[in-house]
Amino acid sequence: MKIIITAATKNEWIQASKQIAALSKVNKTKHQIIFHQSGVGMLSTAVSLMKIIASEKPNLIIQVGIAGTFDDCQSLAKVFVIKQESIGDLGVAEKGQWKDIFDLQLQKNNTPPFLKQLLPNPWLKQYNILKLPAVVAVTVNEITTQKIRKEQILQHYHPTLESMEGAALHYVCRTMGIPFLQLRATSNYIGERNKTKWLLKESIEILNETLVQLIKKL
Repeated sequence: MKIIITAATKNEWIQASKQIAALSKVNKTKHQIIFHQSGVGMLSTAVSLMKIIASEKPNLIIQVGIAGTFDDCQSLAKVFVIKQESIGDLGVAEKGQWKDIFDLQLQKNNTPPFLKQLLPNPWLKQYNILKLPAVVAVTVNEITTQKIRKEQILQHYHPTLESMEGAALHYVCRTMGIPFLQLRATSNYIGERNKTKWLLKESIEILNETLVQLIKKL
């Protein structure tokens, strides 16, 4: 099976790439693994994924990365799999309310690749072989820092996690009919901008450890 492992930055998979390369040398994995850096944000991710899909024709795409969590009661440096995505900043904010493209009737609820306004992963059950907790995520171009935006997103999409690339993966792979999996490790709480309180190192370490275990079991 040809598998693409993709992330916005190399730092999010570089540790795992070395371990997976070592596994390949001793025939501990039967898969062809390609590591891919998509760049930051939905636009860069969508374009780069389309290009590598066209050239490599993968059987599975695994996106990995860190994420912020809306759940202030959840401890950080935990790995989740994303069951469905939404685009959280495609629309208009007016009179204190957030309206997305579906509210504005610019997009029909079930226009592919959307399903009931969402971008779910139909291959989740098949490929979540580590039985990671599955949560709802939202993708934004502008990281959420303001309390009012946090409340609007929570009210509208009810997400647990926020990233800047996840919805692009779901959109492209649902469109192209390619199985995919999105793994996210929580590095910070949404709205917390003091990075001394972020667990970047720890979240990347547990993310890479989880990725290696997944590849071993596939």
